[in-house]
Amino acid sequence: MAAAARVLHEQGVERTTLADIAREADVPVGNVYYYFKTKDELVRAALSEHTAYLDELTGRLDLLPDPRDRLKGLVEAWVGQREVAARYGCPTGTLAAELGKRADGTLDSEAGAVIRRLLDWAARQFRELGPAGPQGRQGPWDPDDLALTLVAGYQGMSLLAHALRDPEIMNREGARLLDWLDSLDSLD
Repeated sequence: MAAAARVLHEQGVERTTLADIAREADVPVGNVYYYFKTKDELVRAALSEHTAYLDELTGRLDLLPDPRDRLKGLVEAWVGQREVAARYGCPTGTLAAELGKRADGTLDSEAGAVIRRLLDWAARQFRELGPAGPQGRQGPWDPDDLALTLVAGYQGMSLLAHALRDPEIMNREGARLLDWLDSLDSLD
C-alpha cells in the first residue's frame, strides 16, 4: 500500500500500472494482482495510506498540550516535506484533483474525505484555542473557516512549489502561516 501511494503520487493515476507498483514494492506482479484486482483498488489503498499517515501525524501532534503548537507542528511537518511537494505536489491534493477529472466520477469523494479529515482536525484545534478575533466567532473567525484558511494555505503553497519547482516557496509561505497562527489572539 505504501508503494501504491508513492507511485501514484509520483506518476499519477492514469500513468501508473500495477507493474509499476510491483516494481516499487519489489514483489512479483502477480502478488499485486492477487491483492488488487483493479487500479481503483490500488487508489483506495493509496488513500488508506494517506489517511494512516494523517492519523499518525495528528496523533503525534495531539500529544502537544497547546492547540496552537499542534497547528504550528502541522505547518512545520508540511514544510518538512517541501522537496517532495516541489517535485510532485501534495500527495492527497494532487490525487483529489486528478480523481475529480475522471469521467466515471469515482473515488474523488474518497480523496475529499481525507482532506475533510484534516480540516476537521484543524477546526478542533481552533475550537480548543478559543475564540479568536471579534467576539461571536462569526465569519472569518469561525473555527471551520480558520481551518479552511490553514489547509488552503498549505494546498496553495504546495501547488506553487510544485508548479515552479521551488521548495523555497514552502519555507516562505510556511513561515507566513506560522506568523498568522501566532497573530490569532484568544479572547478567553
